[in-house]
Amino acid sequence: MAETKENIKYGDQDPQNYWLQLERLERLIRASELKAGVIFSFHSLILGLFVDRLDYFQALFAESIVVLILAGLWILLVLVSIYYCFRCFMPRMVLNYKSNVFFFRDAIYAFGDVDEFNKNYIETCGDIKELCLELSQQVHIESKIIDKKFASVQLSIKYFAVSFIALILILLYWVIFL
Repeated sequence: MAETKENIKYGDQDPQNYWLQLERLERLIRASELKAGVIFSFHSLILGLFVDRLDYFQALFAESIVVLILAGLWILLVLVSIYYCFRCFMPRMVLNYKSNVFFFRDAIYAFGDVDEFNKNYIETCGDIKELCLELSQQVHIESKIIDKKFASVQLSIKYFAVSFIALILILLYWVIFL
């Protein structure tokens, strides 16, 4: 028989499993943000070098419309990649969950004052069924967050790679034709 909300044996559950899963998910969140940060830093470095030497590139742009178009394409791709880096740091999600003592905003706003929160928190932690339900909701929401973050990182990497190709095309054109 498949487990349903009604027939799960909550007394057999070990909340430690949920906490370990939440720790694993937190590491994945940090990993996605680290990747986005590295990509953003690299873009910042390259854009800084580009702006620093803009007077040199202006003469190059004046000589060739192809280089100007490729440079415009490169800047556009870099900006799109940076946009997805920011989306990793701040994923937009619409979530509808009941109040949960483990959701940080709910802990502050959903339970009234600190005494009301303490009462709900102690009740939740004292009831294995409620504890497992709220921890599993937390696992679910963090999994959704991670999915959005890694999707943004993947798109950022994709646009980063294409921007790098555009940069190589500029260099090849410069070496061959100018």
